[in-house]
Amino acid sequence: MIDVLVVDDDFHVAEINAAYVSQVPGFRVTGCAHTAAQTLAALERTPADLVLLDHYLPDENGLSLLRRLRQLGHRTDVIMVTAARDVTTIQDAMRSGALQYLVKPFGFSGLRAKLDGYVALRRTVEGVSGRGEAGQEQVDRIFGAFRTAESPHTELPKGHSAATVGLIRRVLDAARVPLSAHEVATRAGVSRSTAQRYLKHLERSGHIILTLKYGDTGRPEHRYRWAAAG
Repeated sequence: MIDVLVVDDDFHVAEINAAYVSQVPGFRVTGCAHTAAQTLAALERTPADLVLLDHYLPDENGLSLLRRLRQLGHRTDVIMVTAARDVTTIQDAMRSGALQYLVKPFGFSGLRAKLDGYVALRRTVEGVSGRGEAGQEQVDRIFGAFRTAESPHTELPKGHSAATVGLIRRVLDAARVPLSAHEVATRAGVSRSTAQRYLKHLERSGHIILTLKYGDTGRPEHRYRWAAAG
């Protein structure tokens, strides 16, 4: 289970966010805090894997608290969950070590996408950590895990289905090498034109990586792999 501390100055919002987290398999809410002081006390009592951190707290803003957590040696991961939309705050959140940034207001699907991304990140890091060192490909997987896991079908073009996106993802995930559109079509049980249409969309949206393989004819063959595969 992934333990989560929900931090928000609004008691009602904290309860809603905690309820959202509890609906996602694999996550467990360890508590809610409404001030920076309560957050520090809660983490001292019960360490959490992840903190959903509001920026507007009554005694200290979230970014200042995040920096203080690091200074105190807390290694808990942080996703900012806030109504702050100014670019300066967003940049400061990145520089201070926030893994992601979720802008209020949002629904369950918005938070679920961030939590799914967090799970993908943990799995990717765990898959690489046993090697001691990471090559560039493994580094790219780690840095791309959040982005590629966040619902590649949330804004599908007309005529595309989430089920087919999921099918193509499973095919690419299972493959040990990049696949051609023909190979994807065969393994997914769809037409080549359908596979090409979905592959083009997923490549444009950054969820798959396109490489070129040159054969004897000199004409390159397009080959695809899921960006967070492995």
